[in-house]
Amino acid sequence: MVLPCITRARPPPRLAQPPGTPHHRSPPPRAAALTPPGGYLPRSSLLALLALLALPLPPRLAAQGAPASAGIGTYCNPVDLDYKYNFEQFHRGISYRSGADPVVVNHKGEYFLFVTVSGGYWHSRDLLHWRFVVPSRWPFEDNVAPAAISVGDTLILMQSAFAPRPILFSTAPATGRLEFYNRMLPPLPNAVIHGSEREGQLVHADSIQPGPWDPALFRDDDGRWYLYWGSSNVYPLYGIELDPARRLAYKEGARPTKLFALDPARHGWERFGQDHRDTIRPYIEGAWMTKHRGRYYLQYGAPGTEYNVYANGTYVADAPLGPFAYAPYNPVAYKPGGFMTGAGHGNTFQDNHGNYWNTGTPWLGINWNFERRIAMFPAGFDADGQMFASTRFGDFPHRLPTGKWQHPDELFTGWMLLSYRKPVVASSARDSFPASHVTDERRETFWVAATNRPGESLTVDLGGPRDVKALQVNYVDYRSDIYASDSTVYTQFRASHSMDGRRWETIADLTGERRDRPSAYVELRAPVRTRYVRYEHVHVAAPNLAIGDLRIFGNGTGGRPSTPAALAVRRDADPRNAVVTWRPVRGAVGYNVRWGVRPDKLYQTYQVFADQGTTIELRALTVGQDYHFGIEAFDENGVSAPSRTVHLR
Repeated sequence: MVLPCITRARPPPRLAQPPGTPHHRSPPPRAAALTPPGGYLPRSSLLALLALLALPLPPRLAAQGAPASAGIGTYCNPVDLDYKYNFEQFHRGISYRSGADPVVVNHKGEYFLFVTVSGGYWHSRDLLHWRFVVPSRWPFEDNVAPAAISVGDTLILMQSAFAPRPILFSTAPATGRLEFYNRMLPPLPNAVIHGSEREGQLVHADSIQPGPWDPALFRDDDGRWYLYWGSSNVYPLYGIELDPARRLAYKEGARPTKLFALDPARHGWERFGQDHRDTIRPYIEGAWMTKHRGRYYLQYGAPGTEYNVYANGTYVADAPLGPFAYAPYNPVAYKPGGFMTGAGHGNTFQDNHGNYWNTGTPWLGINWNFERRIAMFPAGFDADGQMFASTRFGDFPHRLPTGKWQHPDELFTGWMLLSYRKPVVASSARDSFPASHVTDERRETFWVAATNRPGESLTVDLGGPRDVKALQVNYVDYRSDIYASDSTVYTQFRASHSMDGRRWETIADLTGERRDRPSAYVELRAPVRTRYVRYEHVHVAAPNLAIGDLRIFGNGTGGRPSTPAALAVRRDADPRNAVVTWRPVRGAVGYNVRWGVRPDKLYQTYQVFADQGTTIELRALTVGQDYHFGIEAFDENGVSAPSRTVHLR
């Protein structure tokens, strides 16, 4: 049977832009009116769309105010999404919820989030509240690490693939209506056939990886289009020019350009494994292109999603296909410590105020190595063009900006972790899963109640009066036996507080919730001064009630901690590694070790809890690069002044 294919027709010519044509046009008719049954566009509509794709990029729109956010203005990583149950390990009986490889697209002032294997995507008007959208068309095998881009009134979506697949588009993505833009791409030029490669080896010196897997679409200011892709511990990242006149098929005669590969012998952060300690060849993946002030920042994820050190780095060039130079300040986004670790494989986008954000994939890995969550961090480019993402207090509450910020620290609320290692009383617990696990800030430990009945509870004693401002409930899938999210999958609970442990008052009521919230974050309408905080269970869909961490945020009533003294940094014989030491601070909950390539560029953070000691081995340095280090302490009251910086040669 021969399938109808729109690419059989001769591609329409690229239309010239008439003089004086505005870059932004009025919205077209609804997609339902444009598209006949079968999903193919009429030729006249397709010509108009092709003309739009070929236009030069318009100047950035003026900032638009986000809509009201129901009285709240903060978020906390991992992002509070209704993460979907995964089907891929059904035959092995491994059930878990996950989200990974995020792409956030700002489309006409609203945000669309695309995530690996979720059966759809999310829509938000404010980056706080996300609504899941069920699409009209979607790959049968689901969508993995997709590319998405907004151009004028059109959002374009492309899946990862090892063989030709379609490109989809929508002019009304909030409705879920997707149509075929290119019904089937041609084969990737010069690529080897998927499955023909020998494990861990190239087929030949010039072989090109089957694909494009982990694609990223980029449209330059001059209207030319490019595709970047790659996900391998053998192959590099690639780039190729696309032809908008041929519905984003590969440009006639173009061959994939090999752009760059990992160099773990020189770049310590590109080494594989927990804390970069494994000898397995690392993976490069997750390409994303951002153009800033005429320079091209091609970002990539490394060294592997299943460890705490998954990070984003960048190479920089003066042209979209290079040559690219390694950024000596790499990695850009790195979060090896704290509750939720890992920041790799995401994208960079701008909000409606012009602020940059970098998204990433924190690692959970309780049921399956690829059990993950979604995070977003304030990001940007400094006056010297250095790209950065701030993971300082990256899993504590942050404000969503209402305007253009000058420094990412402005977004940190100053709400501190009040629950760390605090005593907990549970209504019940199974052996080996005690209640104490919910305040240990360790992703791999969790509490399991004896039953999954309403009324099961956890009560945290904060040790004295504290001003509580937010809480986060992180559920765990323990023998959940669910492989698809349906209407029975939702989260309901209450939270209450008491000063004396006898009289209780509700501070959060999610008993009417019909959405699943595996990492439920609740900002209180107003702070409450209290000593005890109680979680009261109502509903989860899984047969077992399991909670990894019940995190409580706010402030104590004392002064902030003193600055750690005696900071010292020593480079190992292996210059990719350094040992950092300092003196303990009485009463500290933890420390942030900060470093960068200049004293005023300490963009990197390694969070360490105080009971983990006052020494870390940092294995993320670049050979031949000087660094500067500082440190700060934090407790329930706030953050110390930063230490003096130490120069490491």
